[in-house]
Amino acid sequence: MRIFQTAALAAAVLGASVIGSAGIAGDTPSTPGAKVYFVNLKDGATVSGPVKVIFGLSGMGVAPAGIEKEGTGHHHLFINRPELGKGPDGKDEFEANIPADDNHKHYGKGQTETTLKLKPGKHTLQLVLGDQNHIPHNPPVVSDVITITVK
Repeated sequence: MRIFQTAALAAAVLGASVIGSAGIAGDTPSTPGAKVYFVNLKDGATVSGPVKVIFGLSGMGVAPAGIEKEGTGHHHLFINRPELGKGPDGKDEFEANIPADDNHKHYGKGQTETTLKLKPGKHTLQLVLGDQNHIPHNPPVVSDVITITVK
């Protein structure tokens, strides 16, 4: 009986470490000094729609989602929502998959620009670099939140 208990405990510990190492969120390191930014938009800009958004990245490279390659990630665009870490899930957002919905656009094919159809009015935008699993890097590579007005 003692051998069975020891074996069961060892299997549980090994299983937890394998599962944990394969899926711990926020484990992908970013390159020190990496930055993501808007190339063609500035905070406070007034633009006509549709809105072209060009993503800038320095200090890291772009790779499609699902491709694990050191020093890379792919772009996500947050639209009309609080900055990363201050959204509905708070600090947990730093360690979770970025959702895919109207407020969170994924560019998992490695795209570096997009065109948005935004209604006239004020809109907030933030770029977030995600790893191969759509999880922010550690530390996160994020732009400042900017506000634009669409005519």
